[in-house]
Amino acid sequence: ANGYYWSRWAKCIYSSHDFSDMVFIDNFIFNKDVYIQFNSTVGKYVGYTEHGVYNAQNFNNNPGQLQAESAQLDSFCKHNAEIRQSAIADKT
Repeated sequence: ANGYYWSRWAKCIYSSHDFSDMVFIDNFIFNKDVYIQFNSTVGKYVGYTEHGVYNAQNFNNNPGQLQAESAQLDSFCKHNAEIRQSAIADKT
């Protein structure tokens, strides 16, 4: 609307069939630049701008938010990967 662009991209990255190497990444983006990122391997938020560092510190000080974000690895990533993998296996 005012020329500002905000988005949030969550993605799951893995290469093995047993999902042992799966990583959940949640990016907070402003004007096409990631300013905060949660990575399930790191287990906390990382800020990449002054505003992002400030908010990442606030998010990291909230154990409930960290726990909910970490739980996305199982509830979002692994859950959907299992569905997709079984759909592909059923077609072969």
